[in-house]
Amino acid sequence: MRFALKSLILRFNGGAPSGAPPDNSAYNNNTHKKTMSKQNPVTEQTGLEEVNDNLTKMTQKMQDNKKMIAIWSCVVIAVVVLILAYVYFFRNPRIMKADEAIGNADLELALGNDSTALAQYKVLADDGAYEAGNRAALQAAIILYKQGKYQEAIKYLDDYSANENIIGPAAYSLKGDCYVNLDTPDYGKAADAFQKAVSESDANPAYTPFFMMKLARVYAAQKNYAEEAKVYEKILAEYPLYGSARNLDVEKLLDRAKLRAEGK
Repeated sequence: MRFALKSLILRFNGGAPSGAPPDNSAYNNNTHKKTMSKQNPVTEQTGLEEVNDNLTKMTQKMQDNKKMIAIWSCVVIAVVVLILAYVYFFRNPRIMKADEAIGNADLELALGNDSTALAQYKVLADDGAYEAGNRAALQAAIILYKQGKYQEAIKYLDDYSANENIIGPAAYSLKGDCYVNLDTPDYGKAADAFQKAVSESDANPAYTPFFMMKLARVYAAQKNYAEEAKVYEKILAEYPLYGSARNLDVEKLLDRAKLRAEGK
């Protein structure tokens, strides 16, 4: 009887001895699984939202970059169009017109109409129309020099841009001649002009000693005989055939300069 009652109690308590606490491990495991199953979808959903946000931001940046590229492309195209329009519709027609005008002036000069040619050269030079205007300034200066208008010739020579190794030095030499021939000669500026002609002539045996002779004469006019002698010495050393080719006794000029430098 006691054994039967004990078995019944054990069955009722789920096989646990009487007085022992019930085993809740199975219940707790089930509860934990249910909780984890509820939390995992939230975490997964949050991760997906972050990925979507990043993709959205990247897409927006790409669209913004495309807009900037499109804007800059339009700007570059507009600049190119403006440059081409300037070249073909403004610059080139002006160059052609200036070339035609200086050609007419050259023709007038060749025909002996110096005054007409000078007027045309002045217009082109004052306008400064590209290379034609630059050459017109030199041509105007040459005519003005021949007419004895040295100060006005200097003005146009100042406007002239010397860019050739023969014509450029000749233009500096012409400016020196203008300064020498002024009513009140400016020998200082004349010497500077001739020195520039010498340095820019690139040791040309046909022109450089010619410019050096002009420089020596300016030193003589300034009574700077020591510098005059140095120029003659340099001509004899670097261009020994120059004097004989022009029936010019450079050695005699050197001796005279030395005597003057010594005060004799």
